[in-house]
Amino acid sequence: MSTSQQPDPRDRPARLTVGVVGAGRVGPALAASLQLAGHRPVAVSGVSDASRRRAEDLLPGVPLVPPAEVLARSELVLLTVPDDALPGLVEGLAETGAVRPGQLLVHTSGRYGAKVLDPALRAGALPLALHPAMTFTGTPVDVQRLAGCSFGVTAPEELRLAAEALVIEMGGEPEWIAEERRPLYHAALALGANHLVTLVAQAMELLREAGVAAPDRMLGPLLGAALDNALRSGDAALTGPVARGDAGTVAAHVTELRRHAPQTVAGYLAMARATADRALAHGLLKPELAEDLLGVLATGTDGAEGEAR
Repeated sequence: MSTSQQPDPRDRPARLTVGVVGAGRVGPALAASLQLAGHRPVAVSGVSDASRRRAEDLLPGVPLVPPAEVLARSELVLLTVPDDALPGLVEGLAETGAVRPGQLLVHTSGRYGAKVLDPALRAGALPLALHPAMTFTGTPVDVQRLAGCSFGVTAPEELRLAAEALVIEMGGEPEWIAEERRPLYHAALALGANHLVTLVAQAMELLREAGVAAPDRMLGPLLGAALDNALRSGDAALTGPVARGDAGTVAAHVTELRRHAPQTVAGYLAMARATADRALAHGLLKPELAEDLLGVLATGTDGAEGEAR
């Protein structure tokens, strides 16, 4: 029986030269993924020592050069800088003549669509917004995590197929986002992912304060099940004292948080109010229990010094 090996993607003729402007956590990982698909990273720019180390780890042998030189060497340029820096970077590159006609210019900001690249478009570039809906570590594991990762894609209609093809080559799944919906799309991801990290970190701190030796081990199965249930069932997955209307238990929580971790009280109350609203709207929280619960959440106490009833 034949045991012929599949060809190594690195042996394919390179189709596009790839450059990275901004060697943060995202750019080198995307360039490394494109390299696996047969493209050839040729230049990267980075300022900090950390960014230079990331570039060397993920793109060994690729030279570090100034941003204008990255564009001069590359047919496909990844602009992977912080959101607030992106408009100024694009304007500066266009004004200095660094942008070439026919050059693919890709940014990875979740906030912006393709219009932020208009200065480069006027210079003849082909603008694409490809935002990976993934959290990045700046290590090689990021390349593996791109498999099956959704990308928020925004581009002119005539470039839609090119944008989606690049996402697929990186192992991702393209999801078309209209230009005017980009801020809402990004807000949704930040609400789900960024705030989740804060909530988990606070929960681990409180468990340590309560004497739990391995809070990560305790939370792992619980949070994994909660996430899976939420993705499968939405609001029907709500459980716990707020969804049940246990006002006394919630008041006791607030009392303990004020005593041991006052910095968490505002967040707890805000999330509990949002949970109560959703549980009430979906028929999970009984109206006759909601009044007492909402009273506790409005004042942070049950009127009896926060003792559980």
